[in-house]
Amino acid sequence: MTIHWCGTGLSAIPGLRRLMEGGRPVTVWNRTVEKARAAVGDLTYDIHAFDMDAIGAALDPGDIIVSMLPGDWHVPLAELAISKGAHFVSSSYISPEMRALDPAAKEAGVALVNEVGLDPGIDHLMAHALMADYRASPACGPENTLSFTSYCGGVPKVANDFRYKFSWSPLGVLKALKSPSRSIRAGEVLEVARPWEAITRYEAPLPEPEVFEAYPNRDSLPFLAEYGFEKDWPIKEFVRGTLRLDGWAEAWADVFAEAESADEARLREISDRLWQTHAYEEGEPDRVVLFVSLKAERDGRTTWHQTWALDAWGDENASAMARLVSVPVSLAVEALLAREIPPGVSAAPSDPALVKRWLGEVAGLAQYMELIDHIA
Repeated sequence: MTIHWCGTGLSAIPGLRRLMEGGRPVTVWNRTVEKARAAVGDLTYDIHAFDMDAIGAALDPGDIIVSMLPGDWHVPLAELAISKGAHFVSSSYISPEMRALDPAAKEAGVALVNEVGLDPGIDHLMAHALMADYRASPACGPENTLSFTSYCGGVPKVANDFRYKFSWSPLGVLKALKSPSRSIRAGEVLEVARPWEAITRYEAPLPEPEVFEAYPNRDSLPFLAEYGFEKDWPIKEFVRGTLRLDGWAEAWADVFAEAESADEARLREISDRLWQTHAYEEGEPDRVVLFVSLKAERDGRTTWHQTWALDAWGDENASAMARLVSVPVSLAVEALLAREIPPGVSAAPSDPALVKRWLGEVAGLAQYMELIDHIA
């Protein structure tokens, strides 16, 4: 069973190297062969120019395609995997087009595993762990009102006046700023057209408490079912969102104003300008923060409250973002090799054994990771 790893960009290398150093058979496919050789050429000569026909010819049943490419490639590669009886892994959100491949994947007996990066990915694992702990506790009951928050952010380790820095093209961030979101706040569905319309203050439970700015991201509501919330449970708050350094909204006010009415061409111009002025310098450390929390209240009193907290920063070997995106991808590959993930389209696993093992691996990637019991 060969792993066909497609893409050796900034967020791909630690997980790819982990598989190779573990003795897994890996073929690397990248648009630029020279860049791939610079990243992993010390570990393998099996590096090729990315080409769908060539990958298809090399695929055997039971092989695994890993896509660390832009999202447009995921569905075509997943379709190729199904046609060859191979599996597929990506760190990206499950698109409707990917979801539609579920019947064909099950019929072919192959797994299409997505959402196994950082966010989405590690956040899912933490959510599943919290839900399992809550359900197993004496405090669990249908009369509780629940609050769930999952906030993740990539921020500079050393804060700057702009309160943010870019590891790659800012265009994706700018497009996200123009995207609507849905969440639950104060027991009601909150729909906002732009993230900056719903910024709140978030006090992070770190060893040295720190205040961030938070805003809802995408549509949180489908994850109620994904995480196992019962339909009749009262929900006070449910949000999956993004964290930024305190002061970010003020520093980005001009960007918000420009992006609001910008078309695609104008967004690219803004992106190019931001890339020139606010990109990470060579060797400059990044930082990733992630907090996933579940709280139960009854008659105005907190009866159960736990939070997974993670704080990681880059070093001379890799950025925090690269480690936390690509290593979970490699864990999904290993789980497929061990036949631990069933056929069909799926996200990060909820199986307690996999969740525990994967979170144990993640803990080794962060400088700080803790499960906090707020009322112990």
